[in-house]
Amino acid sequence: MSRTSYGGTCSWAGAAVPLGFVRKDLRVPIGMSRLLPRSAAPPPEEGRRPDKAVARTAVARTPVARTAVARAVTGLAAVLVVGALLLPDRVERLTPGAFTRIPVEAIGGAALLLVLRPGAGRVVAVLAGAGLGVVTLLNLLDMGFRSVLARPFDPVLDWILFDDAQAFLGDSMGRAGAAGVVAGAGALVVVLLASTTLSVVRLSRVVVRHRAVATPAILVSGTVWVVCAALGVQVSGAAVAARGTADVVSGRVQQVRAGVADRKAFAQEAAVDAFRDTPADRLLTGLRGKDVLFVFIESYGRSAIQDPALSSRIGTVLADGSRRLGASGFSSRSAFLASPTTGGGSWLAHSTFASGLWIDNQQRYRDLMSGDRLTLTSAFRRTGAWRTVGIMPGVTRAWPEGRFYGLDDVYDSRNLGYHGPKFSWTPVPDQFSLAAFERLEHGRPGRGPLMAEIILTSSHHPWAPVPTMLPWDGLGDGSVYEAVKKSGKDPEEVWEDPAQVRAEYGRAIEYSLNSLFSYVETYGGDDTVVVFLGDHQPVPTVTRDRLGRDVPVTIVARDPAVMERISGWGWQQDPRPGPGAPVWRMDAFRDRFLTAYGQR
Repeated sequence: MSRTSYGGTCSWAGAAVPLGFVRKDLRVPIGMSRLLPRSAAPPPEEGRRPDKAVARTAVARTPVARTAVARAVTGLAAVLVVGALLLPDRVERLTPGAFTRIPVEAIGGAALLLVLRPGAGRVVAVLAGAGLGVVTLLNLLDMGFRSVLARPFDPVLDWILFDDAQAFLGDSMGRAGAAGVVAGAGALVVVLLASTTLSVVRLSRVVVRHRAVATPAILVSGTVWVVCAALGVQVSGAAVAARGTADVVSGRVQQVRAGVADRKAFAQEAAVDAFRDTPADRLLTGLRGKDVLFVFIESYGRSAIQDPALSSRIGTVLADGSRRLGASGFSSRSAFLASPTTGGGSWLAHSTFASGLWIDNQQRYRDLMSGDRLTLTSAFRRTGAWRTVGIMPGVTRAWPEGRFYGLDDVYDSRNLGYHGPKFSWTPVPDQFSLAAFERLEHGRPGRGPLMAEIILTSSHHPWAPVPTMLPWDGLGDGSVYEAVKKSGKDPEEVWEDPAQVRAEYGRAIEYSLNSLFSYVETYGGDDTVVVFLGDHQPVPTVTRDRLGRDVPVTIVARDPAVMERISGWGWQQDPRPGPGAPVWRMDAFRDRFLTAYGQR
């Protein structure tokens, strides 16, 4: 019978038994194994290597390893919490210097934990961690909104936009891709909230456990923060004494209050309508018998004609268009309109222009759509003197807003007759949209006067690939665009370089303008009146946060009487407004237009 060389002794029924004399097959009662010293663990059999998992477990159970792991986890928790407290709300501020500051929230939170009872401290830690996760999420949303819309995220009014964002992803990536992105974003949100909560709870325990060390550290840190705040000490342009999270919370509270108040203010504004009760026979008398086209050019902003990097090429297109239209007997007047949005949210600009109300958030838009406000387009329909239609190539599903705008028919991407490829987000090239309008409505024999709202979308980001002009009689069903798309640029490659983004944006605007000028030159007549304008400035990657939110607006007509009606506006006689051209708020256009062309 073999024996083992266990060291030490164990107590068995009150007697000390030398472990060296315990046989290998001796069974120890349940629970007694815990009485064996660790040094008594049997060595591996001769010639057999220890199991790696057992070895790792043994190491992990040593006090040194446990301490090292605990300190590493605590360190990661501290990095996460401090990083979240110092996280800026703008991408351009995301620099190493932003994280070399002292967050006052950490000092105050640690001090609070030292004076609270243990139970209350745990509750405060959980709430603080969850709150920090929410603030971090809002800062990340701010980064995204500022990068695209040049404004922060509104926690009251902007949640509705995520439906539109998901629809945009579906149009661009397909349903499966969009679902994957949404699922990934949801998982990241859960991980973020859980991580910040667990990290704050862990740090709170460390602070309370090491009260003797934490108390003087808090006093020293607080003193340094106060001194830095008083002296205005900065690192890389950022104040060392940081209180960003406190400011974010305060700002969000004010945003919530403002959002609630805004709805009441909008209801009061919408109740005032100078043209609500105007008789139909007094509306738009100066345009009777004309075909009136309101044409929006996506992302056509002041930057397109005044940014030196873009203005030379686009200015050439506008000058050439002016010459060509002039040769056909057309004249033009132009100015600027201040858009309620920038970088995106085209529908906010469309509704502002048409309704005469300032629609700068989604809640206002929805409230407007649920009312019966007289719009420019519905005014034409009220007269009974025009057929009203919409050419909406960017619409890919049911669009109930058409009823609000008073459109008799809406042609969207599904019924324009286009069977060619999408150009990134853009479902239908601009030239084809205009050709479809000519085929479906404007070119029909025996028709009456038309009012059309036409949206040109080829200048919608990402601006690659960009279509090219083709012969009007060679468009067919759009299949010809397959070769055009293949010869274009890859949007992913373009967006690696901001200079390329600006260049492709300029090419897209050129294409949209050339499509419109060519259409008017080819199909316009004595009774044609065109109002074309941008909806908003492009994203900050193009504008570089310059030149504000203004968009060009131009009226083109062959009949001198049409231009005479607006002679008092002071607009410039050129389709390219100069720096000194008048600037109106976009919501002012409806009333001035209806006044100018109404009964005098």
